[in-house]
Amino acid sequence: MRGKFITLEGIDGAGKSTHLDWLAQFLARRGIRLKVTREPGGTALGEKLRELMLHGETKLHPETETLLMFAARREHLEKVIVPALESGTWVLCDRFTDATYAYQAGGSGIAWDKVAMLEQWVQQGLQPDVTVIFDVAPEVGRTRAARNKKAPDRFEREKDAFFERVREAYLRRAREAPGRIRVIDASAALPEVHKTLEDIFTSLCSQESIKG
Repeated sequence: MRGKFITLEGIDGAGKSTHLDWLAQFLARRGIRLKVTREPGGTALGEKLRELMLHGETKLHPETETLLMFAARREHLEKVIVPALESGTWVLCDRFTDATYAYQAGGSGIAWDKVAMLEQWVQQGLQPDVTVIFDVAPEVGRTRAARNKKAPDRFEREKDAFFERVREAYLRRAREAPGRIRVIDASAALPEVHKTLEDIFTSLCSQESIKG
C-alpha cells in the first residue's frame, strides 16, 4: 500500500518546524512508518543547493533560483520521496512545491505559469496527499523569527512586503487546491494549533486503517 505524502508550509516565523516535530511524534505514536525530510534539501545535492540559496554570498537571479529548486526536487523525488511512498512509508516534508509558488512566484515575481510548467515536468502529476499551511501575518512571523538566535538566512532578511506577497501566494494555492490544502491560523495558541492538526491527521490515520 502506498504511503501518504504530507507537506507543511508557511512563511518564516509561522512555527512550521515546531509543528513538524509535534506531528512526526503524533504519527509515530500511531504506528505510522515515517520518513521526515525537507526542501530545499533531502539529498546530498539538495543540501548543497540549500546552502547556496540560503547562505550564498551572491544573491541568485529568481529564475536561476527556481530552476535550482526544481533540479533539487527531481533528485529528492527520485531518491527519497517516491521510494519511501512506494514502500508504504509516509513522507513528512518541510516545504515542497507550494513554497516555490509562494517564494519564487509570489515573493520574487516569477510567472505563475512558469512554475506550473516546471511542476508538471518534474513531478509528472505527483502531489502531496495533504498540505498544511500555517498562516500568520508577516509582522507576527518576523517577531517570532527574531527570537531565534541563529543568523537569519537570505529569505528571512527580506522586507514585510515580500512576505505579504508570499503569504498571498500561499493563500492562492489553497484556493486552487481546497481538497488538498488546509490553512491553519498559526497565530493561535500552540495547544489550539495542535488540536487542529490532531483532528486532521486522526482522520487521515483512520482512513488508512479502514483501507488496510
